[in-house]
This record gives sequence, structure tokens and C-alpha cells, in this order.
Amino acid sequence: MLLSNSYSITSLRFPSPKLTLHQNRSPKRIVKMAQTAQNPVKQQQKIIVPNKHGEKLVGLLHDTGSGEIVILCHGFRSSKETTSIANIAVALENEGISSFRFDFAGNGESEGTFHYGHYRREADDLHAVVQHFSGANRIPSAILGHSKGGNVVLLYASKYHDIPTVINVSGRYDMKRGIKERLGEDFMQTIKKEGFIDVQNKKGSYRVTEESLMDRLSTDMHEACLQIDKDCRVLTVHGSADEVIAVEDALEFAKIIPNHKLHIIEGANHNYSSHQAELASVVVDFIKTSLQQDKATS
Repeated sequence: MLLSNSYSITSLRFPSPKLTLHQNRSPKRIVKMAQTAQNPVKQQQKIIVPNKHGEKLVGLLHDTGSGEIVILCHGFRSSKETTSIANIAVALENEGISSFRFDFAGNGESEGTFHYGHYRREADDLHAVVQHFSGANRIPSAILGHSKGGNVVLLYASKYHDIPTVINVSGRYDMKRGIKERLGEDFMQTIKKEGFIDVQNKKGSYRVTEESLMDRLSTDMHEACLQIDKDCRVLTVHGSADEVIAVEDALEFAKIIPNHKLHIIEGANHNYSSHQAELASVVVDFIKTSLQQDKATS
């Protein structure tokens, strides 16, 4: 395995041979992926799915007519319109695979109030979506999540055990990391004193309550991943230059998930700003291979 000078984590042991460092992909294929991901989708259908709390979850179905469907989950304070999620939906459509991208409660067009934390509740939102399509005689064959959504799909797999393929794109392993960057160095003292912290950023403002903070801190990804069935195929994709969630988190997932493949995209940041085509290609290849394996064993 070749590692460039820009990727050097010498203190960590890579779980070879399940690790693939993405580099030197054909320029022609990258250009093609980038172009097709920008093409307008011919068939999009807005679908509303109620969650168990009676809130309406709004999503877009990219319907190719395939029986199988891939469900795509966005990240923290994001939506189904996230560039990487939308591009993956188009890339799947180009391969004849249907997908559904939706907004978690309190995000995007969906009903509800945004809450910091709520990882398990979002996993329950995802379960409502899976049940909806299963009841409509579609086969949810894979679930994919980016960032916080990556955590959600892993938590889902640890609880429900009904999806054969799970893709974690840049999810966080250590839930105690990344908090002070958003809430400040003294976040615990402040929230104990005031009961909440109001956060303002370029996307707007939101309130973090002590309850929601504790919800995040009590989310144990290590323990959850140990509960994932060994027959469930899990792919973790992470950028080597991720500035939000360090690539070391991806390596931790690789150590504990039994049926796991780790793919590092060299030079990619958290949102894969300059690596959209590579991300879509890696994801689609994994899903296609998984679908073929499912058909071979059915």
C-alpha cells in the first residue's frame, strides 16, 4: 500500500488488508462521475413518512424502478440537499439503483424541533423510513450516512439488524471530541450553571440543553458497534484531511466492527469538497458489489 507524503499517521496500525487508500483513480472516470453527478434527476418524488412521534419526515425518492432501495442520511444541522448526499443519489441512479434521501426531524423540510444530540432518536427516524419502504414492497438494501448520519446508521445497525449493508461516511467514533470546538472550552461549567448554551454560526443559531449534551455524551459508539451483526457489511469512508472528525476515528471503527472495510480518500476534507466524484465512486462500487452478493446468496 502506498502512502503519500501528505498522509502520515505513523503511530497508528492500519487494519490491512481491509484498508484501501483511494488514489490514482482514472482521470476519465473521475470526470465522468463529476459530470453525471451534476445532471438533473429525471424522476424525483417527494414522499412524507411519519415518525413514531407523529412528525412528518420529508424526503426525495430517486426511483429507477429497482426493487432495492438505498436510504441516505445527512449530517449535523444539514439536510437531504447536502451536496455529497445529492450526488450519491444521482450516481446510484446512473447505475439503476433507487435511493431515498430525507430530512431528520427538526432539519430541512421535516417537522419537529432541532435538538443537539438525539442520535438514537434519529436512528428511530431512519427505522420509520425503512418500515415505510418495506411496507411498500421495496427492499431497503443499504443505509448510508454522512458525519452525524454515519453515527446514526451504525446505531441503527446495532439495534435493528435488518439491513445487510451499512456505509459510514466520516462518522465520529469518540463522541467526547468536537464539543469544545462548537460550545467553547468551558462548555460543561457553562451548561451546568445556565442550563443551556446558545450557539451562533454561519448556518444560524441553535440551543444546546444539558439534556441534549448528556444524550450525546452517553452515546457509546464502541459498545454499539460491538452489537452489529457479523453478517452485516460495513464500509467506512473517511478523508485523510478531515478537519472536523479526525481520520483516527475511522481507524477505531475498523478495529471493532467485525465485517468491515475501511477506505481512506487521500486529501479529502470533511465535506469532500474536491473529492465528490471519488466519494460517489467508492460508495456505488461497494453497494453494487453488496447487491450482487445478496442476489447470489438469496
